[in-house]
Amino acid sequence: MKKIIIFLLSIGLSTPLFAQSRKYISQFSHLQSYYNPALTGYEGSMIRGFVRNQWVGWEGAPMTYFISGEVDFGELSGATDPGLLGKNALGVNMFHDQYGSFNETELILSYASRIQISQSHNLRLGAGINYNVVQLDGTRFTMAEAMDPILGKYANSFADMQILDFNLGLALTHYNYYVSTAVHNVNVGQINSGDVFMERKPRVLIMQAGYRSELTENLMIATNAMYRGQNDLPDNIELNFKVLMMKRIWLGAGHRVNYANSFQLGLVLDKVRVGYIYEMPMLQAYLLPNTTHEFMLTYSLFGNGNGLMW
Repeated sequence: MKKIIIFLLSIGLSTPLFAQSRKYISQFSHLQSYYNPALTGYEGSMIRGFVRNQWVGWEGAPMTYFISGEVDFGELSGATDPGLLGKNALGVNMFHDQYGSFNETELILSYASRIQISQSHNLRLGAGINYNVVQLDGTRFTMAEAMDPILGKYANSFADMQILDFNLGLALTHYNYYVSTAVHNVNVGQINSGDVFMERKPRVLIMQAGYRSELTENLMIATNAMYRGQNDLPDNIELNFKVLMMKRIWLGAGHRVNYANSFQLGLVLDKVRVGYIYEMPMLQAYLLPNTTHEFMLTYSLFGNGNGLMW
């Protein structure tokens, strides 16, 4: 059974469209601006980072690192209302993913502009420049990769490809909720250089929504959902639900439809949030049976992030 699973995984890694390179993040609600440039600065000026160790114990299993910084210009001038901060925000996201024979690094520069449409609602528009470097190590090919008509010529050698593309986003935000939509790879990877071992990068539609409410002074709930769709992969739907107690400790659970379940534990301090995810694949998903661990750290540069949790 394990040989069959490994074979299926190698087939997934060998496609020139890189279906396996979809980035899964169980704590997606803490990284809104990575998925949608319009949400840059939505929680104020922040530094975020996480590490995801997927399918622990398997050689070549995905290992993911992420770090980002966001600055809301309103906070620089003294604004303190998290629902009505400045009109402009800038962000930078760096995402590094290792999976099998591939190393992929993604750098996104994002900009968001806020338009106040009511006393408590904002319309946010965002754009991002996405620079993607994909490195291929032909000395680590599986049998399926070595036989692939496009990748096979790089067997026992190295290659790298650079891609420049764009992301666009739109979001309606409120202190207690948000809805948003974004498109990644607007130009489908047509601006590229280096060893071209990928014909194109499909456009990705991303929709996110979240709601949070303070039930009592010491009890808050937050729920989030995300949908991702692209032509070469099945639709991806993720959900999570968290309970924040005493504005310090949160517990939660998440579900990636048809793929995995996860459990969350986190700590909220005055400027820092620390989160941990324990993720388990579902039996019917035909994925490797090993668990996944994910660690997240968020730091608020200017404001007090205590209790402001998605």
